[in-house]
Amino acid sequence: MHTRLVRRILLTVGLLCFTLLIGTVGFVLIEHYSWFEAFYMALTTITTVGYQEVRPLSHAGRVFNSFLIIFGVSAMFVAIGAMTQTVIELELQNRYGKNRTKRMINNLHDHFIVCGFGRVGRNASYEFQRTNAPFLVIDRSEQRVANAVKAGMLAIAADATQDESLLEAGVLRAKGLIAALPSDAENLFIILSAKTLNPKLTVVTRVSEEGAGEKLRRAGADTVFTPYAMAGRQLADALLKPHVVELMDFARSNIGPKVTMEQVSVAPKAGFTSKPLGQLLDMQKSGVIVIAIHKLGRETIFNPSAEFEISAGDVLIVMGERSSLQALEHILTS
Repeated sequence: MHTRLVRRILLTVGLLCFTLLIGTVGFVLIEHYSWFEAFYMALTTITTVGYQEVRPLSHAGRVFNSFLIIFGVSAMFVAIGAMTQTVIELELQNRYGKNRTKRMINNLHDHFIVCGFGRVGRNASYEFQRTNAPFLVIDRSEQRVANAVKAGMLAIAADATQDESLLEAGVLRAKGLIAALPSDAENLFIILSAKTLNPKLTVVTRVSEEGAGEKLRRAGADTVFTPYAMAGRQLADALLKPHVVELMDFARSNIGPKVTMEQVSVAPKAGFTSKPLGQLLDMQKSGVIVIAIHKLGRETIFNPSAEFEISAGDVLIVMGERSSLQALEHILTS
């Protein structure tokens, strides 16, 4: 759509410039006008302003001017019509785009909301997009929203600190929210608003000042990341425990086109009968590795044994091929 509109504008401008050029050259050659007089005469002719001739025209000049009037006026009408059509199409496209975005947002359930499309929010959005998780981006900047839409994401231009913007983003139906604005105060406003509107919402944020972390937690943030503290620990660990850091980076990264690390939940309402871990993996018949199990309302068990019983509500942190993980999830939730 954008390419077609640009092409139409270029063709319209080119047609007008060509008509002016022909008229200017014609008056110079036929009536021996100066270049400025010829240009002025051609311009007043094709715009139908109706000023008098610069100098009386000869018979040949009037014949040429008659054809210039027909061609020039037609070109002007075409240009006006094209520009009017362009404005109408842009307005309709903008209105249709907003309605389409609103319908897509209304269809979202258990989705994630990313507030801010800066460096932090952008990388979080790419990760959601990579895992095909439903999410929505909110940012004040029209340019950033356009970049998100260009990347194939659902995004709206709005102020995430306002309740109306969060409601428009479907916060009442959302599963989680990332507050990734550059200011701790703005993130605090987002957390307060989001938790007031939806107390069950899981909220994750980043903090610039370490002292603000506790305030954000009191406001309702479930997880608060301190980038500078985390970076400092990782830098030290890279020297003290390089192999551990390498393994953690390997686990966090996209291990390969087939192998990945995920968490698989046993829904509390799934009617799942408790089974030993070894029996579960034998049923699944794959090379899935269970790294840890988080018991509902209890501690996390690392490197569980084959006799460990899996119950409804447990969360398994596993590693393996995507197809095997999907099969395991089907067993745990069916």
